[in-house]
Amino acid sequence: MKDLTQLTARLQNHLETLREFTATPGEGVTRLPFTKEARQAVEYLKQQMEEIGLAVRVDNSGAVIGRLEGEDPDAPAILIGSHYDTVKSGGAYDGIAGVVSAIEIARLVKESGVGLKHPLEVVATNDEEGIVYGVCFVSSKAMLGRWTLEELKSLKDSEGESIYEAIRRFGLDPDKIEDCRIDPSKVKCFIEIHIEQGPVLDATGTQLGLVDCIAGLQRYRVQMVGESNHAGSTPMNMRKDAVEAAAKVVSCIPGWAREEGGGTVGTVGYFQVYPNALNTIAGKVEWVLDCRSAEKEKIDHVVAKMKEKLEEVSQETGVSYTVEQLVNILPGAMSPELLDLLEESCKAAGYSCQRMLSGATHDTHLLSEEMDTVMVFIPSKNGVSHSPEESSKYEDLARAVDVVADTVLKLNR
Repeated sequence: MKDLTQLTARLQNHLETLREFTATPGEGVTRLPFTKEARQAVEYLKQQMEEIGLAVRVDNSGAVIGRLEGEDPDAPAILIGSHYDTVKSGGAYDGIAGVVSAIEIARLVKESGVGLKHPLEVVATNDEEGIVYGVCFVSSKAMLGRWTLEELKSLKDSEGESIYEAIRRFGLDPDKIEDCRIDPSKVKCFIEIHIEQGPVLDATGTQLGLVDCIAGLQRYRVQMVGESNHAGSTPMNMRKDAVEAAAKVVSCIPGWAREEGGGTVGTVGYFQVYPNALNTIAGKVEWVLDCRSAEKEKIDHVVAKMKEKLEEVSQETGVSYTVEQLVNILPGAMSPELLDLLEESCKAAGYSCQRMLSGATHDTHLLSEEMDTVMVFIPSKNGVSHSPEESSKYEDLARAVDVVADTVLKLNR
């Protein structure tokens, strides 16, 4: 078994330093894109990359990229990274654990003395979470050349500042967002280490998760319109109660997801009632279905059953409805070759691992559309994430770094 003591200590030092770059001291980590706290993180990451000899640049999306040249600068590069932004009052590990892991992988690879056939790039992406402007993957979308200036100017935060304006305020050039685009033919693969953000690894005592698929996601906004009326004087047989109608549909969703199996999940986490008064029958309800699965067909089945049930309930209650699709992301398959190499490395090192589905989406999901990708998960204590209580073991993170570094060296043989 390798001695990972020094590596573990370096990872712990990185994360304990970065958790201080927060707008909410004592209330979790809040490091939103294009803020003072984001600037502090960028400067720290640049410094750490430069100290191990990487050539560092910050692209016009705010991503920090450090490059270690290989013997052939024209060979496709191996990219490793994650995101450095957080949700509001989030944890100290989500995203950033993968960034500091990538830095330490670059250090280990360089110190190994093995000649690199492929350049190695450490990538710290910006605004993966998407909570400020209502759209996620700002840097990874830029890497794939999927931004237009019109979109950057139209998407705004709650204060009315657009992404375009925020990029400029951050000292970057939004008019040159196209410069962030990478040529997929010049990328060997993208590897992301991340906390699981779920309970599976922790519950089973498994040290590492090898993600073989990232679940597809569809979201639908449903509005159901009945008739507001007095809660006391309107007989039950003369009501058009939007809450009653919505409940008949929403209560079926968990069962439909369970019937599909294969990791399919269905959630209604947003539910608004109008006028939301104690003594008034609800005249309108708005709710959102979030459905995910490794297989698009299983999501489609749940959605079809929802629409069928909506029509049935509408006929029964007189409550009308509309359905609007908000999100449609296909499942993202990971590279079988990379999974095999990672599994080999785990077994050789004596680490327990399992292949698994990621129910959460990540930068890797988007990038998988144009390049080979894979993710390595470490356990999340009690499955908690997006919370000040988020916690993972530094020793598990060191194991992930060890395995990915070994895999990078294999890719260079």
